Amino acid sequence: MKIAITFLAILLSMSVALAIDTERAFDDPELQARYETIISEIRCLQCQNQSIKDSNVFLAADLRREIRRMLGEGKTDAQVYDFLVARYGEFALYRPRVGGKTLVLWLAPLLLLAGGAVIMLRVVRRRMTLPIDDEPAADE
Repeated sequence: MKIAITFLAILLSMSVALAIDTERAFDDPELQARYETIISEIRCLQCQNQSIKDSNVFLAADLRREIRRMLGEGKTDAQVYDFLVARYGEFALYRPRVGGKTLVLWLAPLLLLAGGAVIMLRVVRRRMTLPIDDEPAADE
């Protein structure tokens, strides 16, 4: 019984130790809003389906610290994004920039919709040319 209680106490204390940093990064509300926006739009490179705002892994905490430092130095949002893209690639951004390599990501949904519309239009036109069979079958 003592082992179970000790194990439970260790588990509960670990959750506090692994908590995401929730304190305010900046006293200036505008700078804090920029910081919150940026960390919400950066993908956690280890979790890959969470933003670094929601992730508690070491890499996400390190990226939050780096972004906080850069904003504190007066860097613009574009400079922060450029740094992250240069270091980790476009994959780090939830909304990749429209450019050479990512153009396919932005155009593929439109091309698939256009292709589906063309196929649907051809099927409908072909079916419209078929005769309507209202006559009962000769077997009846």
